[in-house]
Order: sequence, then structure tokens, then C-alpha cells
Amino acid sequence: MNLNYDVPDPYAMRLEDIDVSNPDLYKFDAWRPYFDRLRKEDPVHYRVESPFGPFWSITRFEDIVEIDSNYKDFSSEPAIVIGDLIDELPIEMFIAMDPPKHDMQRKAAQPVVAPQNLVAMEALIRSRVVEILDGLPIGETFDWVDKVSIELTAQMLATLFDFPIEECRKLTYWSDLAAGSPEVAGGSVDQSERIAGLTDCLHTFMAIWNVRKSEDRSQRAGVLDLIRLLQEDPHTEDLVDRPMEFLGNLILLIVGGNDTTRNSISGGVLALNQNPKEYEKLRNNPELIPNMVSEIIRWQTPLMHMRRTATRDVEFKGKLIRKGEKVVMWYLSGNHDESAIKNANEFLIDRPNARHHVSFGFGVHRCMGNRLAEMQLTILWEEITRRFRLVEVVEDPERVQSNFVRGYEKLLVKLHLA
Repeated sequence: MNLNYDVPDPYAMRLEDIDVSNPDLYKFDAWRPYFDRLRKEDPVHYRVESPFGPFWSITRFEDIVEIDSNYKDFSSEPAIVIGDLIDELPIEMFIAMDPPKHDMQRKAAQPVVAPQNLVAMEALIRSRVVEILDGLPIGETFDWVDKVSIELTAQMLATLFDFPIEECRKLTYWSDLAAGSPEVAGGSVDQSERIAGLTDCLHTFMAIWNVRKSEDRSQRAGVLDLIRLLQEDPHTEDLVDRPMEFLGNLILLIVGGNDTTRNSISGGVLALNQNPKEYEKLRNNPELIPNMVSEIIRWQTPLMHMRRTATRDVEFKGKLIRKGEKVVMWYLSGNHDESAIKNANEFLIDRPNARHHVSFGFGVHRCMGNRLAEMQLTILWEEITRRFRLVEVVEDPERVQSNFVRGYEKLLVKLHLA
């Protein structure tokens, strides 16, 4: 926690005054006691006033699973973030749709992370990880977020879109703009810059769409490409003619492919430094890496919440949630719920049943790319442990200002050889 931030004691506040939508709680890593009190005293909590309007907070693991699995009563439309979308950019995306439309559009993109394609991608991911790690300075301080977390995920996003690799950082920039709006998640991105940047994203991909449409597909056989997958599916073949829906799905795929992996890469390094006994376990037993990856994703919870909207009046755990009210499932809180996860506030790389977490969501909206994220992290840590005895964090991290993305702006580290 940043000691310059004066965190009010949530146990000294009136229960109704607790507002977990405040992005400062996450920028300064001050959220734990707030969710602790809500889980204990008011796990279905109504906040009357906030910068994002009134909303319900769901903070216990089992309650989150129940709501996340019930799209008929708790709809993903019109948005899955706590804030409302601005009129100037009324985007639509399949994660913010319900079946059957959601299922049809998700199905169009799903093949890119099919098991056989993940197997095909493994060698490419490893080669890029090796190239990135072998290019890092030894014994010198550098920013892990920039040199590793962003670089790896940007390159993988470029691969999934068959986007020019030399321009891959544009994808990261667009992802940051999409998730960084003050209205959407309490971020600090200037709205005019956001609109201009995402408009550029739309125009760039419309041009790519048109080029791909005119190409001889037989010459591109075997190329992994989300744009071609959308073009080849009857439910999305005309997506480019619906610009806000096209842009919305681009943003969904870019943010989904960027933030989960990128911030788990940084969060894992930080967690191991904060828990040196766990780092020693890793050094002594690298076979723990796949299990550790699940624990990192739980511990980090890179997307902290998902919102639903009640489709009718629903009594839930003794509270009346009225039609049209926002219901925010705090994945970050659920992943630290001691009633569902033993020793939930400890980072344990050998945790039994480590995949028992809510970071990927549940039900029809469960994260499409979860296996790809796990594979990238597993390969990265396999290659890290072969090279370095320690990735040492040398300063407190700079965190993203957001109540949606739990991320890092900067993480300064120094490498020590194995």
C-alpha cells in the first residue's frame, strides 16, 4: 500500500457509506479490509450514490457463481463494467450480450483457442518468450511491465489478429484506452483521446478486414486469425457493416487477450517477492509451475469485477434487487473469500485445487481464452526459472487507476542469474 494515501478505516464507517467502486482503493492496494467487512456483514450490499450511480455489490464466492450462472435474471446487457457507456461511442460486444446472440458471436471467435490451435501456438509462444528473456539486462534495474509483460502479450495479440508485429504496441495502447475511461471504470484516460484512439482502431481493422476479404484464402491456409474467423462465420460475416459492434468485439478480444495475461505476468513476480518462502518452493520444485499459474491468476484477479443488470425484481439472499438495477460481482473479493477458499489471503503456489477461483467467471460468459492465458504464463515461468535465480522487485509497483483492471503501470526489477 502507498503510505501517502490516507485510507479510511472501513470498520469505522457506516456500512451504507462503503463504496468499493472507488478506484483509489485499487491504485493504492487498500481494498482488502473493505471487502472483508462486506463479506462478513453485508455480502449483498447496496450503494445508493457513487460516480457510477447506485449499484449492488456481490462479494462472496458462492453468490458470485450463482449470479454469474443466471443470465436470465441477471443480464450482461448493456454493459459488463460498473460504469455506463458514453453516447459518443455506443459500442456493442458479445460479452455484453445474452444468448442466443452471445453464443453465435462467441462461437465465431472460439476456434482460435481450440485445443489443436493451442498446441500449434506453444512453440511460437516459447520462441518469443526466449527471445524476450534473453534480451533482458542482467544486474540492472528495468521495468518488467514494459520489457516483459506488455511485450509478450502485445506480440501474442498481433499473432491472433495476424496484425503487423512491428506495430503490436498499438494493440496495447488501444486496450489501455478502452479500459481506462473515467466513466467506465474510474480511470484517468482523456475522453477525447479515447474516442480518437478507438476510432483509429476501428478504421485500422476495417481496412484489414477489406484486405483479408479480397485475398486468396488458399494462400493463407493455417494462419491463426480472428478477423478471418469472423468473416467465415455466417453470424459475423457482415460485422464490418455494423461498426460499433465490430469495434466492440475488437475491444473485447484485445482487452481479453491483453489484460488478463499482462497483469498476471507482473502480479506473479510481485507475489513471489512478497512471499519469499513461496519463491524458494518454486526454485526447489519447478514442477509446481502449472499450479502456481492458477494461484497467480486467483491472487491477481486481473479483471476485478463484472456487472450484470437485473431483468426483473429478484429476491436474492434476503435483499430485493429491482429490475434495471446494477449488480456488480466483485471477483477480487470472491477470490479472497475464506468461506470458499481455505487460507484465501495467503499466496500458496502448492495450493490444493488452485483452479478453484472466479477470475475467469462462470456460466456462458466464462473467459474464452483462459487456457491460452494459462499456457503463456506457464511457458514464461518455465523459461524464467531456467535462467534466473531471482527476479527481484526493487521498488513498490505503480498500479493502474481503475476499479475494473487490476494492473500495473510500472514494476522495477533486477535479474539475478541461476
